[in-house]
Amino acid sequence: MSAVLQQLSRGARVRVFAGGLLTGLGIAVACAAPAWHAWGTGVAGMVGVAVAAAATLLAWRRARRYDAAWAASRLDATRRDLEDSTALLLADQDALGPLQALQRERIARRLHERPPGDLRPAWAWRAICTGWLVAAIAVAFALAWPRGTPTPPAPAVASSAAPAPEAPPRLVEAQLRIEPPGYTGIAATTTDELDVQAPVGSRLHWTLRFDPQPAAAALALHDGSRVELRRGDDAWVAETRLEASLLYRVSAEGEAAQGRLHRIDAVPDAAPVVRVRIPERGLTLADPPPRAWPLSFEAEDDHGLQAEARLLVTRSEGSGENVRFHEHVRVLRGRGDRRALRFDASLDPSDFGLQRGEDLVARLEVRDNRSPQPQVARSASVILRWPEQPLLGAEGLEGLARQVLPAYFRSQRQIIIDAEALIAQRPQLSEDAFAARSDALGVDQRLLRLRYGQFLGEESEAGSRPPPTSDLPVADAEDGEDGHAHDDGHDHAASDPATPQGFGDPGGILEAFGHTHDLPEAATLLDPETREILRSALREMWQSELHLRQAEPAKALPYANRALEFIKQVQQADRIYLQRVGTRLPPIDETRRLGGKREGIAPRAPSPPSRPGDDPVQAAWQALGEGGPVATETLDAVQDWAADHAALVGDPLALVAAIDALRIDPGCVACREDLRGLLWAAMRRPDGGVAPRETGGETGRRYLELLQSGEGAR
Repeated sequence: MSAVLQQLSRGARVRVFAGGLLTGLGIAVACAAPAWHAWGTGVAGMVGVAVAAAATLLAWRRARRYDAAWAASRLDATRRDLEDSTALLLADQDALGPLQALQRERIARRLHERPPGDLRPAWAWRAICTGWLVAAIAVAFALAWPRGTPTPPAPAVASSAAPAPEAPPRLVEAQLRIEPPGYTGIAATTTDELDVQAPVGSRLHWTLRFDPQPAAAALALHDGSRVELRRGDDAWVAETRLEASLLYRVSAEGEAAQGRLHRIDAVPDAAPVVRVRIPERGLTLADPPPRAWPLSFEAEDDHGLQAEARLLVTRSEGSGENVRFHEHVRVLRGRGDRRALRFDASLDPSDFGLQRGEDLVARLEVRDNRSPQPQVARSASVILRWPEQPLLGAEGLEGLARQVLPAYFRSQRQIIIDAEALIAQRPQLSEDAFAARSDALGVDQRLLRLRYGQFLGEESEAGSRPPPTSDLPVADAEDGEDGHAHDDGHDHAASDPATPQGFGDPGGILEAFGHTHDLPEAATLLDPETREILRSALREMWQSELHLRQAEPAKALPYANRALEFIKQVQQADRIYLQRVGTRLPPIDETRRLGGKREGIAPRAPSPPSRPGDDPVQAAWQALGEGGPVATETLDAVQDWAADHAALVGDPLALVAAIDALRIDPGCVACREDLRGLLWAAMRRPDGGVAPRETGGETGRRYLELLQSGEGAR
């Protein structure tokens, strides 16, 4: 198979040598034409031969780089199935080990089954055309320019006229060199355009030439800062580091008119993306767990990933409020291209001490090559769960009742853990996603508050009341097997099974056969001190829910932690069973009813509508629509507003560029329309007002007139 590599390299060398030779011949003709015009055919022939020989030598030296090793590297870069092992085809087969020989056979078989395509470099048409275009211009100049001995200049005639004024500097040539950061792997480029895109952190080098030469020059940025240009041998140069998108203008001293703004867009480095390949589902139930739990992840990044990643393994121990977590870290090494790596692992659950009723959670953490601070991304969690031991002996009605008794709400400790995780992930989430997740935690906090509120006789806010849980037992053990005394006045006989209430409803089954206290107003489950502690916990839950629903998890954490402390005190308190009593409501104060007093009630007057002059965006939009000249103060106010409200504008730099274009050419109709469209997108929507009542037409008008005149009353 080394013959295949030789054939590929031979074709590439021929292509590169031919392209370099064609370009060199054009340059040779371009050099020979002026020599022929100045010194004749002999000198022109020598110049042309010398330049052609030099071009041939350079083309030959460049073509030598495209050897068999180059072909092997190109095949590895273009085909993943060769697994970066094509170079084995060039090695001595006797010097290879067993594994290397086996890999060599696999690569040879794959190349035979799927022959490589054309790996020759593309024709350098740009260089070839440029060389021959220069040659054509040089030949035309040599033929058109008259030949002969120059005549001596006539003596200057004294004149009293004033010298012609010097022309303002003009930008005649510009080059911009972009050097991306080293970690991106992108080669440096040079362009004649001044509007470009570049990765964040790139070094920008300007090389500008003016005619005539100005006394000073600079790059004026849109934010008012300047990058001074330094005078070189025949050009002005400057350099800076690109941190964010910017607008700039080339400004030279003595320039008659300002040029347009140029834009450089800073392309940010995207964060890595991690996907789970194996297992296909996030939750795996295994009883018993396997000896080997296979895991496979895929990670991608636009500029490459670090070869090593961390596999975070967490084992949960316990249940309810008494859950503990044990963290483990393993280092994995990826396979594949640096922009797309695959990480595989096989975990033995017994190595982590997994027991029945516990979970093993795995996540992969990868880092990209951004310098100096790499970006970190984590995959979704995959869970291996060893289920609890099924209950034995739960038969008949007892089994039906016990199915709905376990606690099925989030615990207070879990809400705290999720809130802390949400705060840590806030920089990676959008505002809408962050608010949605915080609101979901607020809903869980509300459900947990209602769950504990049933022990204080609170009314349910919506839906049926949840069943009691094991967090707060309903009686002492000595009161009987089912948690009630035998003489408590309840009918312990089960209802007729043939006519159940709410068939299929777990709450109905519990109410019919589980024998719960159905009057939360009369619940005297706890002693007064314990009830007061529980009431304090509910107050803290109220505040925690309030801040979570307002997307403020950081403010909700102190209240959630205090609620957890109160719940722990309630769980550790002594429980007693008191006699059931009736509801005692406070008497109604008849003197305060229908009094019409409004002391302490804040007025709810509507906010005054905003005037058109208060909003600079609206004022500028209206001025642009009138067709007349727009005042400079109006444009300045809009530009200041855009600087202070960048989040409300989709593209602040486009708005600044549109304002600058209108300043330069106030009569430009297209510039006015572009700026007006951008202002319309950034304009604040008007507040909803009260719709006017219908007048009722002619009949309604006559009716109102009769009422006002007094005839309608008669």
